[in-house]
Amino acid sequence: MGLLEILDGRFAHLPFKKRRKIIEKVNYFRSIGKSSDLNFLATLYKTDKWGKHFYTQHYKNHFLPFRNQRINLLEIGVGGYDDPHQGGGSLRMWKRFFSKGKIYSIDIQDKSLLQENRIRIFQGSQVDVEFLDKVVGDIGELDLIIDDGSHLNEHVITTFKHLFPKLKTGGIYVIEDVQTSYWPSFLGDSVNLNNLSTSMGFFKSLTDGLNFTEFKLDDYQPTYYDKNIVSMHFYHNLIFIHKGQNNEPSNIPK
Repeated sequence: MGLLEILDGRFAHLPFKKRRKIIEKVNYFRSIGKSSDLNFLATLYKTDKWGKHFYTQHYKNHFLPFRNQRINLLEIGVGGYDDPHQGGGSLRMWKRFFSKGKIYSIDIQDKSLLQENRIRIFQGSQVDVEFLDKVVGDIGELDLIIDDGSHLNEHVITTFKHLFPKLKTGGIYVIEDVQTSYWPSFLGDSVNLNNLSTSMGFFKSLTDGLNFTEFKLDDYQPTYYDKNIVSMHFYHNLIFIHKGQNNEPSNIPK
């Protein structure tokens, strides 16, 4: 039995919020000197972003420049399904990693018990655009967005189309668990790998837009994504999309 399990049992008579505060302090001290090690933090805060998945090594590479900034991070999906006491491990990991950041999340379930200083959770659906607009209105500018929600292909694409334009220029949008692109139970497709209704098919279709200034089409009108995506990084089950002004001209004039 680990230290946190022992503490949780020892203070089982205390209200949930008080137990969480004790564990929060213990985790803080255990992570002194290791707060930049996302693999360690993922293990400490019990998020599957390391171990079950191997995402934190990539997160560190992409997120490190934001670490000491006053950022707003929005993660879709808290975890723990319908248990109000479970989940939130990655939110606590981000809070420790981004010492000056504010961490926000949305979940279809009520996860308000997991809120703490610098962590705020909204209840609602990731495909309810009115709800998303209200959340963004409350938060303000978003620097980082992570979709670890339903993983349904339709939901992933719908949420991206609505939230990516609200991401700050210079920000990063991340989609996790894109293996569902190939799973029929999530309306994925392992036969037509360019199926635009799957997450992978949709995001792969955006990569040519990085080079839209090279298209030999006189009447081509660049899309919003053409003009605002400067790089895309595909890893095993994970995509990072960097937002910026994609206005680098061709080296060969038309």
